[in-house]
Amino acid sequence: MNLKERFPVRPEKIAELLARIERLGIDASKIEESFVKGGGPGGQKINKTEIAVQLRYEPLELAVRCQRERKRSLNRFLALRELVDRIEEKVSPGTSKRLAEVKRLRQRKKKKRKRAAKKEA
Repeated sequence: MNLKERFPVRPEKIAELLARIERLGIDASKIEESFVKGGGPGGQKINKTEIAVQLRYEPLELAVRCQRERKRSLNRFLALRELVDRIEEKVSPGTSKRLAEVKRLRQRKKKKRKRAAKKEA
């Protein structure tokens, strides 16, 4: 995968993603990229064009598919960010923002359940 290509996002976001890729030691040449036809709502254009992006990272056997936006280049960036998030979850769970967010939400739900149980008793 070519990481030097321009993505339609702010340069700060690209720099942050590239820094995470370097920090995690991800080999960009091992990321396989393919484009497939989209599906779902969006009309004829979605169903005819290949804007959905599939990324595979064989060393960890991870795969990501993204079709959130109408632009292929933006979907490429979003898919790459999702792939890096999943790699970080496997390789370095202590630094994963996603895992930290999940932990924070679980704690909040636990606190709510406790309050509800106390209120009922």
